[in-house]
Amino acid sequence: MSERITLIRQAQSGDRTASERLITENTGLIWSIARRYFGRGVEPDDLFQLGCVGFLKAVEGFDTAYGTQFSTYAVPKIAGEIRRFLRDDGAIKVSRSIKERAAAIKKARERLTCELGREPSVSELSQALDLSAEEIASAETATSAAESIQRQTGEEGFSLEDVLCTDGMEEKLLERMTLQEALKHLGEKERMVIQLRYYHSLTQQRVSEIIGVSQVQVSRIEKKALQQLRTFF
Repeated sequence: MSERITLIRQAQSGDRTASERLITENTGLIWSIARRYFGRGVEPDDLFQLGCVGFLKAVEGFDTAYGTQFSTYAVPKIAGEIRRFLRDDGAIKVSRSIKERAAAIKKARERLTCELGREPSVSELSQALDLSAEEIASAETATSAAESIQRQTGEEGFSLEDVLCTDGMEEKLLERMTLQEALKHLGEKERMVIQLRYYHSLTQQRVSEIIGVSQVQVSRIEKKALQQLRTFF
């Protein structure tokens, strides 16, 4: 039996010294995961402490007889604890006003679909709700991004974030969250073009009709916006 397994079993039995020693010996692992979340409004030391909480949960739940390497089991536990804090503390939280606006848009979309016999255009939604096309795009983008990441299944209570965020997928999720933050740094017109083009899958011609500029101008705005967004990655 390895020394690590012995320490884990001792920690599982309530040996605080064993738990502290395990944390000390795995400080590098915990920090390596905590660093992935730097720059999200939480102090590095706090991220490390959250990582330690996740690490201890991994120690508590690890089955020493299962044959899996402990680090393989611990990594998603550490990352999951940090992600839950960021999610619940507002890192990708959507304000109540945005949620209410998104709900109104959804209701109007359903009503207009019934009335028109087709999916309403952004301009038709804009007219029905007395909102600008950008306000509609912004509300739908904010809520869909958070919900798609965090929505839980009815039966088992797993969110997409929990299911997908193995080591391999976690970086993709982080990039997606970073993109939401990066969009805030674009100018009003650049942000609107990106949202309409990439979140609503509209053609450049359709976008040009909505925002009142030529297709050539839309192409230039989109190119400039993408260049700005790349600086965040």
